[in-house]
Amino acid sequence: MAAAASTQPPQPPKLPQLLERDPYLAPFETDFQRRYSLFYNRLKNIEENEGGLDKFSKSYKTFGVNQFVDGGIYCKEWAPGAEAVFLAGDFNGWNPFSHPYKKMEYGKWELFIPPGQDGYPPVPHGSKLKVVIRAQNGELLYRISPWARYVVRDEDKVNYDWVHWNPPQSYIHKHPSPKRLKSLRIYESHVGIASPEGKVASYKNFTYNVLPRIKDLGYNCVQLMAIMEHAYYASFGYQVTSFFAASSRYGTPDDLKEMIDVAHSMGITVLLDVVHSHASKNSEDGLNKFDGTDSCFFHSGPKGTHQLWDSRLFDYANWEVLRFLLSNLRMWIEDYRFDGFRFDGVTSMLYHHHGIGTGFSGDYNEYFGLHVDEDALCYLMLANHMINFLHPECITIAEDVSGMPALCRPVAEGGGGFDYRLAMAIPDKWIQIIKELKDEDWNMGNIVHTLTNRRYEEKYIAYAESHDQALVGDKTLAFRLMDAEMYTNMSVLSPLTPVIDRGIQLHKMIRLITHTLGGESYLNFMGNEFGHPEWLDFPRKGNNESYHYARRQFNLTEDHLLRYRFLNTFDRDMNKLEERFGWLASPPAFVSEKHESNKVIAFERAGLIFIFNFHPYQSYVDYRVGIETPGKYQILLDSDAAEYGGHQRLDHSTEYFSEEYPHNYRPNSLMVYIPSRVAIVLQNMDIPK
Repeated sequence: MAAAASTQPPQPPKLPQLLERDPYLAPFETDFQRRYSLFYNRLKNIEENEGGLDKFSKSYKTFGVNQFVDGGIYCKEWAPGAEAVFLAGDFNGWNPFSHPYKKMEYGKWELFIPPGQDGYPPVPHGSKLKVVIRAQNGELLYRISPWARYVVRDEDKVNYDWVHWNPPQSYIHKHPSPKRLKSLRIYESHVGIASPEGKVASYKNFTYNVLPRIKDLGYNCVQLMAIMEHAYYASFGYQVTSFFAASSRYGTPDDLKEMIDVAHSMGITVLLDVVHSHASKNSEDGLNKFDGTDSCFFHSGPKGTHQLWDSRLFDYANWEVLRFLLSNLRMWIEDYRFDGFRFDGVTSMLYHHHGIGTGFSGDYNEYFGLHVDEDALCYLMLANHMINFLHPECITIAEDVSGMPALCRPVAEGGGGFDYRLAMAIPDKWIQIIKELKDEDWNMGNIVHTLTNRRYEEKYIAYAESHDQALVGDKTLAFRLMDAEMYTNMSVLSPLTPVIDRGIQLHKMIRLITHTLGGESYLNFMGNEFGHPEWLDFPRKGNNESYHYARRQFNLTEDHLLRYRFLNTFDRDMNKLEERFGWLASPPAFVSEKHESNKVIAFERAGLIFIFNFHPYQSYVDYRVGIETPGKYQILLDSDAAEYGGHQRLDHSTEYFSEEYPHNYRPNSLMVYIPSRVAIVLQNMDIPK
């Protein structure tokens, strides 16, 4: 019996807690066990064969081109399909054969170049390099190392060049990383468009002009898109060509390090939008066909190509792919001091169908079975385990549209190990409502359901809109609400038209209810907080390479004659209020009212009362709202205030006294005046602050 017991596959030690929390997962217990067993055995293999996960994930210090203390250069590559490998560059007059690599086991190749006289490095900082691969057909291929730290493109060239980055003195971080935040208020950002000017903006511009703005707006976290090097600017950073290189179009690696350091000095957490779901098809300056074969880092054949994205798909079962991706995460944390990651395209990773032509209804059978790519899921479990083990202060976020159960539960429960997931149904719901329904037909119950329908004890990031809605072909909420009138009627010198009035009031209400009811974290894409006009479109052939829409016009909020400042101020005060009361870190709200004909939603969270009247024209005097805690209440935030472009219908000195009068399943209640298209937040003044 003992021998039989020892052959049992490893069990997730805390799986019973997961199944107790959600009994509907019980039929899939063996799936969780199998996934955990795969994770456990891969981790064990790494421990036994690579000296541990710590050493394995530090491979970026040995692969690629690295300089020893004595000035010598050590080069290492994985090119299983190569017949021979050489290093060529400025340092050897581009002789393709003078510096051959030695073949090692498992498709690896290494080369040591001793230091020059007086310890001078044989490959100088700033010089250009190429790995030369002799393919199986005898062809010589000039490639950028997959581990390259810095690649640049000259203006007259199509492809990127690999530049050896090893400055005599690298940037030294001066400020510690912020402690792990309880409430995340995320400002989703793109460095290149972070300026009103029609050009690619820089890391320096972001450091000195944008970070102070983010801090002032009350955001405590910045999520950076398009940092991993991508040859095609218009891909928004999602077609990565060099995974270890910070994009050079915005500046140097040291400029990015300084930017993160300055953010840390302001108490701002910095997350990287990491793309491990696929890679660019470029071969001249990307990973594709690195060793002359169509496999190497990727699945060969049709399995290795994403039909919609026209990009390459990683083979997550491959030992060297795991080394590459885990080391990539480690490098961004330890070299650049990123505080965590938003993993892009997780749905594509989780399923063999990549989510293409597949709707997710919430039926649990959609999340288990042969259509799940358990090798990819295992990689994500390993990544989260590694980050949690080596850097427990770091945060990970999953961009998953499918709703995979337990994705944000610990690996020990059989879960994916993520800290947060994006509440992707919320922006879709707001678009659907604004696009399809008249204001008087808005369904309060449906809005509340979408905002509160989340898996118990899995943290969600709520957002009304992200970069997805800002892109060309889609519309931001502000543009959906106000459209062409934004060009003519956003000046305070012009009359407040019904369209602009409605747009400004609903823009504030939608953001506030999403922030307060929708999750355990909040996200906003840069510029959308003030209703940035128009859309986002990068320079490309289709728009004559124009930068007109590839910028953020922050200057609009500084013009006191424009109404954008009202939305900007409201967004700031909403964030500052969360900073004081911490509703994102509080248990989910208790919704006491979702009245369909009155169009009123009321709920309590973090000891505050939130009341929303979405009715287009009906205001209510002496409106009864059920509450838990008795006391004297006052207005903390009022979307109708003058500084937010409101109509000033509420007296902020008014005191609202509770009555021992049960209402809507609450033991007490109070009476308020709640005007049309207004949201108010009330605080109990009898509770010590």
